Amino acid sequence: MNIQWLKVVIAAFFEIGWVIGLKHADSFIEWTGTVIAIIISFYYMIMAGRKLPAGTVYAVFVGIGSAGTVLAGMLFFGESAGTAKLLLIGALLIGVIGLKMVTPDEEEAT
Repeated sequence: MNIQWLKVVIAAFFEIGWVIGLKHADSFIEWTGTVIAIIISFYYMIMAGRKLPAGTVYAVFVGIGSAGTVLAGMLFFGESAGTAKLLLIGALLIGVIGLKMVTPDEEEAT
C-alpha cells in the first residue's frame, strides 16, 4: 500500500471517531477529542489529496468512514445489524476497494 493511501485510511478512521464524538460527546474532554479527530482526519485527507485524485480520495474517505461508523454503532452502541444493512455495507466497501484498485498510485501516474 502506498503511503498516500495509508493517509486516506488513517483519515477515515479518525472520521469514524469524530462522527461518533459528534453524537456522544458530553464533556469538555470528549468535545476536545472530537475536535482533534476532525483536525487530524481532514489534515490526512488533504495531504493525500495533493498526490492522489481528489474525487477518489474523498469517495474512499467517506466510504470507509461511513461503513466504519455504521459498524461501530452496531458493535458499541447497540444499533440494529440486519442482513440488508450488512450486505449494503459490504457493497459500499467493494465499491471503495474497486475505486482504489483502478486509481493509479502517484508514482504510476507520473
